[in-house]
Amino acid sequence: MPQPVIAVFPGTFDPITLGHQDLIRRSSRMFSTVIVAVAVAHHKKTMFSLEERLEMVREVFQPLDNVQVESFTGLVRDFAVAHGARAMVRGVRSVTDFDYEAQLAGMNKALAPEVETVFMTPDSRFQFISSTLVREIGTLKGDVNAFVAPVVHARLMGKLNP
Repeated sequence: MPQPVIAVFPGTFDPITLGHQDLIRRSSRMFSTVIVAVAVAHHKKTMFSLEERLEMVREVFQPLDNVQVESFTGLVRDFAVAHGARAMVRGVRSVTDFDYEAQLAGMNKALAPEVETVFMTPDSRFQFISSTLVREIGTLKGDVNAFVAPVVHARLMGKLNP
């Protein structure tokens, strides 16, 4: 029997989109455990607090037994090694994403040779969705219902229309 493999799917998830959900669900079919690692994101201003982002991700993935949700700060490599992960899953939507992600993968490989980076592309229905665009469209009163889960949409509308 093959050994269980833990994978880490890191991100800010501000907010989590249907593209993220697609990749995490598919990852959960490939790995024994997927840890969705929600970044504290000290380097950027987020719309949602860390606790709100953790809650949204947990709500969305509550039905999946092999998906865990945790926060992290510092290097994702340290988080992956500390949790015994052997893979890090990264979403790639475009050539621009790939260029950046390939650089990160190279650095992570140098820092943690035992952790493999796995690139996945989202389903074509979600290829264009990003958290940044969802926040921007929502802020400008556009309809983002088709880009996020209903629980995320409700929180986003609550944030934008208090």
